[in-house]
Amino acid sequence: MISPDSKIKAQSVGRFLSNMVMPNIAAFIAWGLISALFIPTGWMPNAQLAQIVEPMINYLLPLLIGYTGGRMLHGERGAVVSSIMTMGLIVGADIPMLMGAMVVGPLGGLCMREFDKLTNNRIKNGFEMLVNNFSAGIIGMIGAIVAFYFIGPAVTVVSAMLTAGVEVMVDTGTLVIVAVLIEPAKVLFLNNAINHGVLSPIGVQQVQEFGHSIFFLIESNPGPGLGILLAYMMTTQGQVKQTAAGATIIHFFGGIQEVYFPYVMMKPRLLIALILGSMTGIAILSVFNSGLISAASPGSIVSILLMTPKSSLLGVSLSVLVSTAVSFLTALTLIKWEKRREQSETRQYEQDFVIEEPEHFEHTVGKQTLSVSEQNIFLGLKAESKEEAIKFAGEQLVKLGNVQQEYVDGMLKREALLSTYLGEGIALPHGMIGEKQYVNQTGVVFCQFNEGVLWGVDESDTAQIVVAIAAKGDQHIQVISSISNALDDNEALQTLKQTTNVEDVIRILNKQ
Repeated sequence: MISPDSKIKAQSVGRFLSNMVMPNIAAFIAWGLISALFIPTGWMPNAQLAQIVEPMINYLLPLLIGYTGGRMLHGERGAVVSSIMTMGLIVGADIPMLMGAMVVGPLGGLCMREFDKLTNNRIKNGFEMLVNNFSAGIIGMIGAIVAFYFIGPAVTVVSAMLTAGVEVMVDTGTLVIVAVLIEPAKVLFLNNAINHGVLSPIGVQQVQEFGHSIFFLIESNPGPGLGILLAYMMTTQGQVKQTAAGATIIHFFGGIQEVYFPYVMMKPRLLIALILGSMTGIAILSVFNSGLISAASPGSIVSILLMTPKSSLLGVSLSVLVSTAVSFLTALTLIKWEKRREQSETRQYEQDFVIEEPEHFEHTVGKQTLSVSEQNIFLGLKAESKEEAIKFAGEQLVKLGNVQQEYVDGMLKREALLSTYLGEGIALPHGMIGEKQYVNQTGVVFCQFNEGVLWGVDESDTAQIVVAIAAKGDQHIQVISSISNALDDNEALQTLKQTTNVEDVIRILNKQ
């Protein structure tokens, strides 16, 4: 499992790569449109206009990326130096240097920034312009030579290795396996690092050879994400269903993939649906030998179709449609299976806890007398999450001597398995059956959260009253029934949610 620090660093790299490419995406689109329209296999073949394609991919796009990377680190001076270095890189290689530009761009800006730091306030008056211009020229010259002899060849080797690996996967029919790596990484918001840092440079080389590339659609295929959102629309209610409908439009027509990532994070097993959908889309593209002319950004269906050459229209369309269907059916099955399991557990839960309700919360349980007192009550609390609220309530049970620390972990496990939210702003967190061994004596803790704690998927599932329960043996039956009975009065319930007086809580729960 990727650590939080590693994930943040990887996302930062992805954002940096994306920030070098995205300001220049119009140039990519222009190049893609010219290619799609005017090359010999395009929609409107034109030999004269097709001459624009090669200089754009070999010179214009790498220079723009290098310029942008330098500017990000050190403004215009960094941008100029990086452009000079990128030119050396381009001349020293025989393949499009998009990947190399992503290296020398930031490197040129970094070198210029460090030089300016070193000479800051050390240049005599009147010589600033001379030093600034000559320093940038000299650093740019040295950088261009280094890029020509070292960086360019190194990037060419790396690119050749990646291309060879891709060719092996294509030849052996195993390219679909990359979906197992790409889809989970996308959900961790690494999609920009994958697309702009790895897939697009390989795709550009393939376009030079074959006129289109499958790699422009591996990450940007909207089908798998669309299937997830459609499954949510079919199986959920309320706000989740409404937001899923809106996200569907934004994702499919707006090309913003990030909108469906939270829906997968809510139910991580839906990664299976994403992976299977992506695998299906890749397989169809491979069978039909289809791909795009250029990166589709944003990855909307409109952008994708505009970047689709005439020969690939059928394969690309089927890839999106069938991957959507596979992802949708898989997600639908997984969500329904999860719901059936939850319903089964809920029925078992109800069978375990439905008994004749006692008249008072203070009652005899076995040989113990359970009664709420001031030490069991905590008012005016705040918590950022239900896990934080459960931990607080559980810790109070530990301090009161009701349970051991392991029981608190059991409370969190129970919540992850099946929500203890009852509705009406009430939650009754408790441990699993296996944690009963850690209960010292029966007890409860009453916690009031005035601002509420989100306890479910819908915003309406907010708990203001959290009663943590610990019970020995079968005493949990009487305890839960007693609490349910005490909270059954609407007026009393509102009082419990708003009161600042512990005596009100004692009076209501003990039916005094």
